Amino acid sequence: MKIGVISLGCAKNLVDTEYLLGILKESGQEIVTAGADADAIIINTCGFIESAKSEAIDTILDAADLKETGLQKLIVMGCLSQRYKPQLEEEIPEVDRFIAIDEYKDLGRILSEVLGVPIVNTYGKTTRVLSGKPWMAYLRIADGCDNKCSYCAIPLIRGPLRSADQEELVKEARRLASHGVRELNLIAQDSSRYGYDVDGKLHLSELLKELDAIDGIHWIRILYLYPDEIPDDLIETIASSRHILPYFDIPVQHGSDRILKQMNRRGSSAVIRERANAIRQALPDAVLRTTLIAGFPSETEEDHKETLAMIRDVGWDHLGAFTYSREEDTPAWDKKDDVPPEVKEERYREIMELQEGISEQRLEKCIGTTAEVLVESQDALTGMYIGRSARYAPDNVDGSVRFRCDKALQPGEFVNVRFTRVSRHNLIGVCEED
Repeated sequence: MKIGVISLGCAKNLVDTEYLLGILKESGQEIVTAGADADAIIINTCGFIESAKSEAIDTILDAADLKETGLQKLIVMGCLSQRYKPQLEEEIPEVDRFIAIDEYKDLGRILSEVLGVPIVNTYGKTTRVLSGKPWMAYLRIADGCDNKCSYCAIPLIRGPLRSADQEELVKEARRLASHGVRELNLIAQDSSRYGYDVDGKLHLSELLKELDAIDGIHWIRILYLYPDEIPDDLIETIASSRHILPYFDIPVQHGSDRILKQMNRRGSSAVIRERANAIRQALPDAVLRTTLIAGFPSETEEDHKETLAMIRDVGWDHLGAFTYSREEDTPAWDKKDDVPPEVKEERYREIMELQEGISEQRLEKCIGTTAEVLVESQDALTGMYIGRSARYAPDNVDGSVRFRCDKALQPGEFVNVRFTRVSRHNLIGVCEED
């Protein structure tokens, strides 16, 4: 059977999609990339925020239109199905089956029934099929979350924290390395809490030491760390490692202690500052990234100014911000959304304008220095190579490195690049040939 697979949402969702591709491949099904060629389409959805829900619905409706021209089956899985399955079944009858996340243990059996072809029921056990660049992979070290931030629906969708077995993660990393993966990106809803659900202790450092010893993996990056759970031993592990990048993705969400409490976030603005300072003392070249929410209920101008002060004090390398939007079934849903939309937008703009200047200053310090760059593509018009240094994550958010090189380079290759100037969020340079 010809099956098209569409993956929406975050990298954690992408891992689910790759496990799906694994069981389809093992079952002998043909994966196609054009919807018009497909006998069946499976859409893995995101349901985290309003824009993601809208994208998912639009994608489902577009795929449903293909039923008029030969598409036989349409299946929808993922976070949207988990959160809104009864409503979706009623509103979009063109979909043959909505599959919730808690049904994944029977995914093969369900697909067999709906598609009418045998699909192995080994989801999560069969080797996953990487769907992106062959030199980079995500390693999901845990699923679910216990933090219960008042604005967040993830615990409702994904359930409580469930850490993956360390031995199995190391096996998976070795397998990825044997297939040519050079960059490993660790992901979870809260990576810093890895192992806490097992015995009440943080075990991320132990896992990192095991992964750092694997031959073939050149870069290891950790995404989604919480500021109050970055102990000194984790910083020391990264500082003494061979391959773990000094890249700290720390979503702090706000700079006001009052709003942090309203968000049900652990820690404080003082903890954020102290941990950022500890990281940079141990690792002067560390890259710090964060996300913030502007316009949370009851946020005052003074609260906003405290966020701006925190941004200045920390000096984040990368920062993304969002205006607050209510999410049903979360504790914050019952809070009055009392910050006017125009005020939210203005505060968002002030955050991003401040960060633009800080990011530029941080990047300018790189001019004249040399760093290792992972080559990813070559611009057909200019001939410049495009890649990433350790300061850029692979999610197309931070920026990239663009450089010239007289010798031919291949995607997935590492090369040393001397940086000569800054262009917005990108570094420009030339390669240093051996």
